[in-house]
Amino acid sequence: MKVYISADLEGVAGSTTWIETEKNTPDYAPFQKQMTKEVEAAIEGAIAGGATEIVLKDAHDSARNIDISNLPENVKIIRGWTGDPMCMVAGLDESFDRAIFIGYHSKGGSHRNPLAHTLVVNADVKINGEYASEFLINAYAAALHGVPVAFVSGDVGLTEEIKAVNENIVTLPIKEGIGGATVSISPKLAISETKRLVEEAMKVDRDSIKIELPKQFNVEIIYRDHTRAYRNSFYPGAKFKPHNTVEYETDNYFDVLRILQFLT
Repeated sequence: MKVYISADLEGVAGSTTWIETEKNTPDYAPFQKQMTKEVEAAIEGAIAGGATEIVLKDAHDSARNIDISNLPENVKIIRGWTGDPMCMVAGLDESFDRAIFIGYHSKGGSHRNPLAHTLVVNADVKINGEYASEFLINAYAAALHGVPVAFVSGDVGLTEEIKAVNENIVTLPIKEGIGGATVSISPKLAISETKRLVEEAMKVDRDSIKIELPKQFNVEIIYRDHTRAYRNSFYPGAKFKPHNTVEYETDNYFDVLRILQFLT
């Protein structure tokens, strides 16, 4: 069984401020280590659940965060950014049985995590009138290839969103945001529960966790700076929507991924 894992850092146990998520800052190391441990736990759970081949995407910031020294021999890791529109799930295709997202977080504009954002911190993204999270964007990307997302860990706001999308996806709520603070479960508990629940998620029927792609997509990228919105509205097929929004419509989700790649 072939499994894809995409890992972020803003949803792992304890991370609260941006300086804790940025490589080469003094506060980064403990959370880089926690990200690695939660990823390793997901890998252990996936293998216990029947995975024979795993592709791991480091999908945070520089995409060079995970300590690779203890990865099992049946794991391949994608470090750095390929530059293609699949972005945080680069390399995912129809050959995978299911996908797992580790350390994900609430959508841009949410109050449920001090680190909430969608792709970038200077713009928000709406799809079909609703603010979109990185989970939704990447779950749709996986669905484009017929691959369901089986497990997601992250903040409480995100796990509530996921249950509204498909209640059969296994989730692990790791922390809750309150203003600029977080209330997090123990890092050790996050690791042990990730392993246990990923193993459980490997046994969930694939059809029950599939997400159906919408037939049509209306994408709005809402910038903090209206001048950037105006400039980016010249992307082919896009239009400027006062005062700070680029709007784009398509029936092909790969087109959505492509405009997000170029305009966020």
